[in-house]
Amino acid sequence: MEHSVSIEQLLESGAHFGHLTRRWNPKMAQFIFTERNGIHIIDLRKTQVLLDLARQAIYDITSRGRSVLFIGTKQQAKLAIEESANKAEINYVSERWLGGMLTNFTTIRKSIKRLNTIDKMETDGTFEKITKKERLLLGRERDRLRKVFGGIETMTKLPGALFVVDTKKEHLAIKEAKILGIPVIGIVDTNVDPEEVEYPIPANDDSIKTVELIAGVLADAIIEGSRIAKVKMAELAADGERIDKETEVDTEDDPKVRRKLRERRPPARTTGQAAPRYNAPQKQASDVPVANAPQKQASDVPVANANQSDAATTEN
Repeated sequence: MEHSVSIEQLLESGAHFGHLTRRWNPKMAQFIFTERNGIHIIDLRKTQVLLDLARQAIYDITSRGRSVLFIGTKQQAKLAIEESANKAEINYVSERWLGGMLTNFTTIRKSIKRLNTIDKMETDGTFEKITKKERLLLGRERDRLRKVFGGIETMTKLPGALFVVDTKKEHLAIKEAKILGIPVIGIVDTNVDPEEVEYPIPANDDSIKTVELIAGVLADAIIEGSRIAKVKMAELAADGERIDKETEVDTEDDPKVRRKLRERRPPARTTGQAAPRYNAPQKQASDVPVANAPQKQASDVPVANANQSDAATTEN
């Protein structure tokens, strides 16, 4: 079986270097190969296997039309997260995680809409109609909002999964994902609890090259999964149009349907009057157009007589 990355690629990126042995988490023992100079060395064969599992999970999620949110707010991860997310055309968080970004998404959306409103004011000429001080204040507000929400500016619904670089640093995002039942893919170093995420990837989360390598692999999976999702949507749309056309043909060929359509057709117009386009009338409870239905009061006519009147009208 061909892996997403080779052992050589992982070694070259420095993915095997863990933390000092005194800072380790015992739950990471299963992913540690050995100890060298007081540093734990990660078993890259397990990194390979678990990266493949994470890649497949992301592919499955995105091929069903869901999205993935990339999160990496530590300095070593910011650029790699932004570049990989932009490559896959997905949302990301590379500045600080604001509490409630997932669990209070409705409120977060209001801030994003405010950012979009200010952007629109700048492009539609509104800025030219306000004072210099107002422009300055709006510009500062826009910059502040973009710093926090710029990576999720186009996010209209909750993601189908999260990818986090440092599970210890991004514990708030992981906590919110757990509350909402959103699966998490995470790079786990030797100092964290791998059980905090559904898809752990044991690797050095302080290495820029390692983050770039893993984020790039997952971004490629998102691109492929999104392509499959678009193909499925196009096929469903085509099938829907075909079914609509077949249903229309079958309906027109049905003698009973044709007879009912003729009965409901309005009387012919006299010469010189243009016939309006035929639209099937809205079916009322009495099966008679409202304009022709006699106005009856509940106290004046018994229900049985009202039904007879309706039947007489229908015959006429």
